[in-house]
Amino acid sequence: MMDSLLDQSALTSLAEKLVAAARRAGADAADAIATRGMSTSIEVRDGTVEESERSEGDSLGLRVLVGHKQAVVSTSDVAADVDALATRAVAMARVAPADKYAGLADPQLLARTIPDLDLLDPELPAVARLEEMARAAEAAALAVPGVSKSGGASASAGIGGVVLVTSTGFSQAYLGSQHGISMQAIAGEGTGMERDYDYSSAIHGADLEAPETIGRSAGERAVKRLNPRKVTTRKVPVVYDPRVAGSLVGHLASAINGAAIARGTSFLKDKLGANVFADGIVIVDDPLRRRGLRSRPFDAEGVAGQTRALIDGGRLTTWILDCATARELGMTTTGHAQRGVSSTPSPGATNLHMAAGTLAPKELIADIAEGFYVTDLIGMGANIVTGDYSRGAAGFWIERGEITYPVSEVTIAGRLPDMFRALTPANDLTFRYGTNAPTVRIEGMTVAGV
Repeated sequence: MMDSLLDQSALTSLAEKLVAAARRAGADAADAIATRGMSTSIEVRDGTVEESERSEGDSLGLRVLVGHKQAVVSTSDVAADVDALATRAVAMARVAPADKYAGLADPQLLARTIPDLDLLDPELPAVARLEEMARAAEAAALAVPGVSKSGGASASAGIGGVVLVTSTGFSQAYLGSQHGISMQAIAGEGTGMERDYDYSSAIHGADLEAPETIGRSAGERAVKRLNPRKVTTRKVPVVYDPRVAGSLVGHLASAINGAAIARGTSFLKDKLGANVFADGIVIVDDPLRRRGLRSRPFDAEGVAGQTRALIDGGRLTTWILDCATARELGMTTTGHAQRGVSSTPSPGATNLHMAAGTLAPKELIADIAEGFYVTDLIGMGANIVTGDYSRGAAGFWIERGEITYPVSEVTIAGRLPDMFRALTPANDLTFRYGTNAPTVRIEGMTVAGV
């Protein structure tokens, strides 16, 4: 069964037939995308399996272009009549509004070689092993003194694949695997309870952190949050734990997304080539990282990916573009197209990280008389249009260069342009997530409390 899952030749053949059918039906150009997915997950709470899920299936999407008009049809029926699908798509395209920027990628930009990114671990754990992992994570969390309850532990594994065929001659496929373990722990009693979590995700099971490590970390984090205090409103340095520091990189990625730039809905729309961070700051997008959680050998339009410094020495070097947004902006795609089977391509980042600085985290906070160390963020309060930033937060107060008591129910606020320029990274970068950053310090933010 695993061998059939790993064999994408039938999906590739079907995608090629769809594209050929579209041309016969009158399309000037077409591309077909096929996705394959299989996943198994187990959730355990209080030593009992609460949920066991397995999903498996293939899906197909066909995009056709008639002039500058385009339409997409999709199906999960791999036995569907390709000629009927193609005829329907072409009929839809003919009555769609024209989009002068729509079109396939320039053949000169298509990936000619497919790099080996080591994205597939064919040895998926059995259900019994996933249950064992979830139980181990939960047991480790409950063994932490002060942990009173389990919020649940889960373990999962799966494989996903992508096939892309275009009428310009591109036909390639790749597969990737995913493994995960997570735990949520609850500490304290009654109205004084606090919860926290930890998790690990990896392409290969061998790179996953041990369930016991994840469970113990979740439990210790929850206990540290017990008996939080309130603080009064003031302006202080705010230090982001690596677990939440990546959100700042995510806000940058949203602000330089080609779709936002083309609409004029980004506070960075006029800043290409300008210094938007402090000197020395480097932020990289790397679709070619071996075993990266968001790695892929080509994008959703078949364009070859490349490692790019989005921010280099503090300077904004590029937008994140697919073909359509690049045409609208008079530029060339950066190979960042993303797409599902039922949608047209749109730009999106891959593996993001902020390069490490030179100071250890303790050195980064050593001169802070009072400040706030953030470990958890709440809400979506970053306005990419205006740059205004306001998010609920929890963490720990910093006094005389030391992390002291827990703090909750506060809001941290500022403006992203000012925050970016006042940002200093520590030297503790590790690659655990799709977007990674070291500990980060930002000067002069408002902490709004009581």
